[in-house]
Amino acid sequence: MLLVPLGRLALTGLAPGGVPDAGPLIEALGAGSTRRALVNSLVSAGASSVLATLAGGLIALAIGLTDIRGRGVLTFLVLLPMMIPPHVTAIAWIQATGPASPLLLLLGLAPAPGSENPLYSAGGVIALLSVQNTGLTFLVVRTGLRALPRDMSEAARVFGAGPGRMLSRVVLPLVAPSLIAALALAFVSGLGNFGIPALLGIPARFTTLPVLIWRRLTSFGPGMLPDVAVLAVIIGAVALLAVLAQRRAQARAGVSLTGAPQPALALRLGGARPFAEAALWAWVAATLALPLAALVSTALVPAYGVRLSADTATLESFREVLFVQEAPLRAFANSTLLAGVAAALLAATAVLAGYFASRPARLPRAVAGGLSTLADLAYAIPGLVISIAMILVFLRPLPVLGVSLYGTGGIILAAYLTAFMAIALKPVAAAYARLDPALDDAARTSGAGFSRRMRRILGPLTAPAAASGAILVFLTAYNEVTVSALLWSTGNETIGTAIFNYEDSGATPLAAAMSVITVLATLCLMLLLDRLGRRAPPGVVPWRD
Repeated sequence: MLLVPLGRLALTGLAPGGVPDAGPLIEALGAGSTRRALVNSLVSAGASSVLATLAGGLIALAIGLTDIRGRGVLTFLVLLPMMIPPHVTAIAWIQATGPASPLLLLLGLAPAPGSENPLYSAGGVIALLSVQNTGLTFLVVRTGLRALPRDMSEAARVFGAGPGRMLSRVVLPLVAPSLIAALALAFVSGLGNFGIPALLGIPARFTTLPVLIWRRLTSFGPGMLPDVAVLAVIIGAVALLAVLAQRRAQARAGVSLTGAPQPALALRLGGARPFAEAALWAWVAATLALPLAALVSTALVPAYGVRLSADTATLESFREVLFVQEAPLRAFANSTLLAGVAAALLAATAVLAGYFASRPARLPRAVAGGLSTLADLAYAIPGLVISIAMILVFLRPLPVLGVSLYGTGGIILAAYLTAFMAIALKPVAAAYARLDPALDDAARTSGAGFSRRMRRILGPLTAPAAASGAILVFLTAYNEVTVSALLWSTGNETIGTAIFNYEDSGATPLAAAMSVITVLATLCLMLLLDRLGRRAPPGVVPWRD
């Protein structure tokens, strides 16, 4: 799932015919379309990652270190846009800002007919990528804040440091590695994002590398695989360089801490608290309430551009999606099944890999460490690149078995296992790092075999972390479109591809209706998990303390 696809992709791009040849790579970099797409990708990913890190970091500091009221609800709402598919975010904002927006027409705020949507631009792509990735950076920085020992901040306060000085001299230097990680994750996420640049960038002729790959492969078919493999190698190399730069920067900014993590400070904001709370709720309204209201209003009109009123409001689009057309229901079933199976398999794999990575034996530890490194690399590589690697591996029937995965749900599942393995591994590896090895050694001394130790001791102790990783894998895979954009086929549609195809074909009310249903399903699932998390061990639900 990791070594073979990534290796095949590298060989196809760098050694066509099995002989190393830099010619195709040099030719691709010399093409004007490739250079423009590469520059656009770097600009959009770089600018959006800086903005997302600033926004997410400020929100994390406000919620994590002050006496803001309603922190639990705010945390949930800030993270919710991260769980909404990027192309749904793009569709929602297009319908909230364009001259044909039913919501703006209802409010009498629509621009003049025929005017261009301001989001169809490089700035629009950067803005929506920033909104999409703010939840991710917030989660990373918030996790770093929760891991800080409280005694340093308390010592600074005892010596008379005010909130501003304590923040600049104590808190920010200690969370610098988390800020760097958030910046790198936002950059990689923006670099590989397909939905937002496709829906906003194509009308503005602002083409990024993932969109260029998609257009060439969908226009010319599998015959373009060698050419797009070269483009995939380029974008994969950029992502890898970003990860290496992150690790180098974190190593320089890292600070050794003593003491266990403790409850974070709750700095009193005094008279500034109402203004801080108003700013946070305004962010939630602007990034969540406004686009969702636009989606709902578009789903309720018979055609895009019709003014919403009591006479024009209709549920026909919802009826069409839920009861008439077969593709949407298949997409919901396929996404639920594929995401669920991927989450379960990766959780089990993470428990096993985490165990061997924590053992002193050299060979098992080296193998597990190699798996973790490959998983990090696969996560850093954009999903569209993973899709191309899967096509290269599974286009022909499997040896011996004679079964082809191409054109089936199996190839999408394989791509999910590759792309999201790191999400499942990280929390489990952290859980094993906190376990005392004496527990496993005592069980071995008492004669317990490997399966019994896993079932009775290690499995239960790492189950909360494995469940947390599985939840994140499921929510990520359930709503994605980037990985499956090149792998779906009739009968194997996913939620993301079904919505994208509706919007791409001009069936905007149907796309809006299915998007509303998807958002409601995601919200209900997160609320159910949040409720179950009240009785579950700490750490099972990622957004709960």
